[in-house]
Amino acid sequence: MPRPIVLFVRYVEAFNRIVGRLIMLLVFVMIGVLLYSSISRTAFNLPLIWVVEISQFMLVGYFLLGGAYSMQMGAHVRMDLFYAKWAPRKRAFTDTITAFCLVFYLVVLLMGGLSSTWYAIEYGQKNYSSWAPPLAPIKIIMCIGILMMLLQAVAIFLKDLARVRGLAMPGVRDEESDR
Repeated sequence: MPRPIVLFVRYVEAFNRIVGRLIMLLVFVMIGVLLYSSISRTAFNLPLIWVVEISQFMLVGYFLLGGAYSMQMGAHVRMDLFYAKWAPRKRAFTDTITAFCLVFYLVVLLMGGLSSTWYAIEYGQKNYSSWAPPLAPIKIIMCIGILMMLLQAVAIFLKDLARVRGLAMPGVRDEESDR
């Protein structure tokens, strides 16, 4: 494969691996916030109005920013009734088709996310709740996560395309060899 493609795949995967491993730690922050809420409500009879929403926002960040790493590790659900029995090149060919569809979906999703983010920034959109936090920060995180998944989907597509053509990508981790 051409060097720019190999470098693109290598850098996208390295970035997503770093972010994914860091974002895994967010689960402990969520546990801490929920534990703090539980203690303040039961021990001090002090319910907090912001806990549910901040936990939801953290879960959205956890899910979306960790999505690219999950794709990279092949940790998503796959219906492999026939897939597991196929030869590696046939699996790679099938994966190029599904990756192409995924890229199309993520582009449309990103366009909608950017539009929604722009609206939230321009009009100072707030959530309809008693706490009423601004929605722009979580929408920005949403767009970053979708962009990371889009770049990872393109990287997966390029790796599968190389595998279909029988080409190697030096220095790039290959899920097929991990199976």
